[in-house]
Amino acid sequence: MASLKLISCLFFLSPIAIFAQTVISEPIFHICSIAGTFQPDSPYAQNLKVLLEYLNLKTPPTGFFTSSVGIKPDKVYGLSICRGDVSSATCKLCVTDASQQIRKRCPFNKEAIIWYDYCLVKYSDECFKGEIDNKNQFNWWNGTVTNPETFNLMTKELMGCLAERASSVPDFFATREIDIEKGQKLYGLVQCTRDLSKEDCKKCLDGNIAELSNCCAGKRGARVVGGSCIVRYETYPFFKAPQKLEYIIDA
Repeated sequence: MASLKLISCLFFLSPIAIFAQTVISEPIFHICSIAGTFQPDSPYAQNLKVLLEYLNLKTPPTGFFTSSVGIKPDKVYGLSICRGDVSSATCKLCVTDASQQIRKRCPFNKEAIIWYDYCLVKYSDECFKGEIDNKNQFNWWNGTVTNPETFNLMTKELMGCLAERASSVPDFFATREIDIEKGQKLYGLVQCTRDLSKEDCKKCLDGNIAELSNCCAGKRGARVVGGSCIVRYETYPFFKAPQKLEYIIDA
């Protein structure tokens, strides 16, 4: 296996294989907060409907959008983000489906979040813009490796490089592949929501990377996914070269 000393944090623009993005899969996880509920004919319900329409319309061109609708106590805040390597068409399909599914699964909850492989949608009656979301989080892993100690070191090094990269670019997104042994590669992806500061993006990613060591040491593939950032690695290609997206936030 390659030495850790051979892993550099330099990044090169080199495309890799990716499966065709033609079908939006089922949601991979969702959380319906029990902190508060609303009535179906309430002002909050109407504001939420308008907000989700905004997210569906505004997110695909850039891959990210955050906004709010209404006034207290019926004001609703929302955010949607697509994975940095997906097309605008795929982003639109994902956010639209996520907006529909989050209402079905959390019909009267004032706060909810739903994750897909390609996007995230969340809303709340409390302003969360610019804050690291640590309360909404899950992890997912698959398989085991035969050489966990070395594999874990390689994974930690790769994800650390990606966190440095992502927190220093406008779209807060980074991917990379490295050779780990003859005929085998390791693929990594990290991303933050673009309402965070650079410092908080790095903090969020570092926290999720630390959680990888707790939940998923020695696993062939794993991800720690939160409401503000995601870290993921696999031994198979699951992303493509990232798009250059304009940074847009709507208050």
